[in-house]
Amino acid sequence: MNTKLRFGKLPGEAIQEVAAREKAMRKAKRLTQAELAAKAGMSLGSLRRFEQTGQISFESLVALSFALGCGSELDGLFAKPAYSSIDEVIADARKTR
Repeated sequence: MNTKLRFGKLPGEAIQEVAAREKAMRKAKRLTQAELAAKAGMSLGSLRRFEQTGQISFESLVALSFALGCGSELDGLFAKPAYSSIDEVIADARKTR
C-alpha cells in the first residue's frame, strides 16, 4: 500500500486518496464500518460520509488513525522538514540569529 501522497495533487484529490486508504486499511483489518466507528468513538454516519465524500472533522480523522493503529503517522504533519543540504542548515541558522 502506498503511504505517501504525491506532490502536485489538488486538495480534493488528496482528501479522496486519504479516504480510500482508510477504507482499504479498514477492509484489510477485516473491520466493518460499524466496528471501526465504535472503536474510534465516532458515529457510523460520520465514517460512511468520510469513506464516500472525504468529509470528516480533524478530531474524527485523528480518532480513526489511532483506531487503525497508525496514529504515529500524524507526527510528521506540519513538522519541520529535514534539511537536504548543509546550505539549508546554515541558512536556517542565520535566520534564527
